[in-house]
Amino acid sequence: MSDQQPKPRPRAARESMPRQDPEVRRHNFDEVALGYSEEQAVREAGRCLKCKKKPCVGGCPVEIEIPAFIHEIAEHNFDGAVAKLREKNSLPAVCGRVCPQEDQCEKVCVLGVKAEPVAIGRLERFAADHEMKSGKMAFPAPPAPTGKQVAVVGSGPAGLTLAGDLAKMGHAVTVFEALHKMGGVLVYGIPEFRLPKGIVQREVDYIEKLGAKMVPNFVVGKTRTVDELMREGFDAVFIGTGAGLPYFMNIPGENLNGVYSANEFLTRSNLMKAYLFPRYDTPIKIGKHVGVVGGGNVAMDSVRTGMRLGAEEVYCVYRRSKAEMPARQEEIENALEEGMILKELTSPVKIIGNDKGWVKEIECIRMDLGEPDASGRRRPVPIDGSEFRIEVDVVVMAIGQGPNPLVPTTTEGLSTTKWGNIIADEATGETSLPGVFAGGDIVTGAATVILAMGAGRKAARAIDAYLKKA
Repeated sequence: MSDQQPKPRPRAARESMPRQDPEVRRHNFDEVALGYSEEQAVREAGRCLKCKKKPCVGGCPVEIEIPAFIHEIAEHNFDGAVAKLREKNSLPAVCGRVCPQEDQCEKVCVLGVKAEPVAIGRLERFAADHEMKSGKMAFPAPPAPTGKQVAVVGSGPAGLTLAGDLAKMGHAVTVFEALHKMGGVLVYGIPEFRLPKGIVQREVDYIEKLGAKMVPNFVVGKTRTVDELMREGFDAVFIGTGAGLPYFMNIPGENLNGVYSANEFLTRSNLMKAYLFPRYDTPIKIGKHVGVVGGGNVAMDSVRTGMRLGAEEVYCVYRRSKAEMPARQEEIENALEEGMILKELTSPVKIIGNDKGWVKEIECIRMDLGEPDASGRRRPVPIDGSEFRIEVDVVVMAIGQGPNPLVPTTTEGLSTTKWGNIIADEATGETSLPGVFAGGDIVTGAATVILAMGAGRKAARAIDAYLKKA
């Protein structure tokens, strides 16, 4: 009989995330999820099975060595966990908060077959937050300069990831941002209660300390074109300008006062700090009754922002059912806990104003679900005669956004799709122009932060190879 003791089986349930109470948090912009304690993080890290094949790594767009950083947490080596994360990811505190791990690394976690998957995202956040609290920030040894210069257009997740990777390869990188703050969608699109701006700034500072130069208030396409940047000495250009063009439904009343695109609504609140009124006197209509049209993460951000700005009731008007909503389940649950009124299987047909041109109601029609469409979800079909009205004084259209057209339309010879997205090789980011690369939402359309980061990582490798041949 063997003296060896059988290995203890990992606990089925994972550590729950401490959060602010819903009734408290709906009235403030402080971060909702509070993060793991050291004890919680070590217990959760202990659930990892340390699989030999490591499917979670294959599920990560930026190729983090997930079991390795989790092992360090389990061993109480939190500095080592951060160092392991930083090898592949320049934005771990961002990813730990907004990356949809449930559809990527956690989705393929072996433990998830018979129990709950390891909370990889929460552990990533813990490690990154430990780094911040410790005041220490580890940097790789400075590389030998290559003498090559790369311009990065846009400081969102794709551009920042690429800038960090190229800086570590020894290239001189300059990141151009049209707005006055670096971070792209991370600062103008994602609310403080999900991703604090101080966290983003710290990650930007890290990339700057790697050697990347940050240039805000520089509108490529107006201040300089891509062609001019190349003529002025840049050896390669990466375009990561995102999806900043809002979509509307083209229904009557969309031009009324009180109707916002989600881009404008969230930018006024986040980047322009309307949420800190009166310290920042940014004009934004504070509605008592707000209607948000859409069912994605941007819609949930708009709903929850509307509540925190003082709305008494916030409706989410979505044409399919809750089961088909593309938003992260966690965000839907948070919004419902905070008081969101979900009007599922409902689609607006017109917005109605008062005699002063301000929104007073939104007229909707009830929907039924028919056969699946190209997205694989059942197509919503209007039910004749089912129209009804909702009293609102603000409407936010959160039905998606398209590529920012400025750079593509000012760059001669750059091939785009009929929707205006730049055509680029999925594996390398190469475009129709030599030395010009692109990635993120400007190529794929609106997607996730981590997929944009993955595109930035692939393009960095391709640009490095291109510069070595040049």
